[in-house]
Amino acid sequence: MKKKIVKAILPAAGLGTRFLPATKASPKEMLPIVDKPMIQYAIEESEKCGIEQFIIITGKNKRSIEDHFDSAFELEENLKQKGKKKLLNEINSLKHLDFAYIRQGKALGLAHAIMRARPFVKDESFAVLLSDDIIDPDESLLQDMMNIYYDYECPVIALERVPRAEIHRYGVIDGARESDKLYRINGLVEKPDTEGAPSDLAIIGRYILTPDIFDVFEDMSPGKGGEYQLTDALNMIIQHRPLYGYVFEGKRYDAGDKLGFLKATVELALKSDHISEGFREFIIDISKKLMKD
Repeated sequence: MKKKIVKAILPAAGLGTRFLPATKASPKEMLPIVDKPMIQYAIEESEKCGIEQFIIITGKNKRSIEDHFDSAFELEENLKQKGKKKLLNEINSLKHLDFAYIRQGKALGLAHAIMRARPFVKDESFAVLLSDDIIDPDESLLQDMMNIYYDYECPVIALERVPRAEIHRYGVIDGARESDKLYRINGLVEKPDTEGAPSDLAIIGRYILTPDIFDVFEDMSPGKGGEYQLTDALNMIIQHRPLYGYVFEGKRYDAGDKLGFLKATVELALKSDHISEGFREFIIDISKKLMKD
């Protein structure tokens, strides 16, 4: 019987410079989208797939992430006394999960952040989620990737077709199509020029990785900017084992920049049971005013 993936790594040690000054002393990952911090969407996405152990890679000024997923005795008692069972259940909905926190110390790239989790992952395959890539909760991207891993027993990365004008913002793959949404990857290029990009298939923030990636990390040298790039490690791993890419065609929000963050906030607010009706009316009203202007 194939061993299930039960561990996920969430890198969260970045400086969040695109959201300054809001992130000067507060983690980007804790910015709220509707009524949950950004990172919680990734945790809930993983939990739906049966993942129960999380390694969060943190840095300076990230303590609020730990506090958020910890117990809050005084708050819980207050909610109990006031009979607010629904709110109590919401803040305790992830209490059954296990969390470990590792300091990266210095932000030296995504590969370096993942490498810090080796003592916790050991010899297991695992998921990596970048929490500023928010996947619509109705989508099944991570589960689809896990199913591919179970079928092929090889690492799998998430891909999305992006406009050529935006390709320089992403890692991009060169690959051979195996089926409708599945590519076997021959190579990866980090943030290529538009003209030199091997495809329009960009890497997005979901990965299923096998434990041999850690040995690759150990043999790596820092790349551009002195950072250890995951794309470099994946280029090394395809020298001795297959790597697959799954093309995601659902809804993804790049909440790592302000516009994407606002889009995610609006669309997820419109899906919210609590505020969707009133918020929809507000959006319609604003739209009418803009049309008049």
